[in-house]
Amino acid sequence: MLTLSCHCGEIRLVLQRRPDYINACNCSLCSKTGVRWGYFDPAEVSVAGASAVYRREDKAEPSAEFHFCARCGSTTHFTLSESAAARFGKLLGVNMQLADPRDLAGIELRFPDGRSWPGAGEYGYVREARIIGEGGDSG
Repeated sequence: MLTLSCHCGEIRLVLQRRPDYINACNCSLCSKTGVRWGYFDPAEVSVAGASAVYRREDKAEPSAEFHFCARCGSTTHFTLSESAAARFGKLLGVNMQLADPRDLAGIELRFPDGRSWPGAGEYGYVREARIIGEGGDSG
């Protein structure tokens, strides 16, 4: 079990397990918010605290709602829209940058090319995946 929080502690997330892998996406949203996503079934995550929500305005049909702390600004997680959930199934993304880096040792860090992804099909990658080290170095 992992406990994560935004910078001010207003929002707390409790994960029942570590993620199978973490994505460090380079799309405009992920790179500007500084997130790295771990993916979970919503039943595996409990969220406490009120979050504000952002939906991308540059997409005809945004597939996710991004939650962040209105007090400190930390992006905490995303939930899928109904249409995206119908395509991808139950999924909740958690910003693993909120975790203690030592808790992420041994997890594969992937680098998908979200900037070039057309919105369907498999991602390409901008570099080889690597395993996060014991010190939690994730760069």
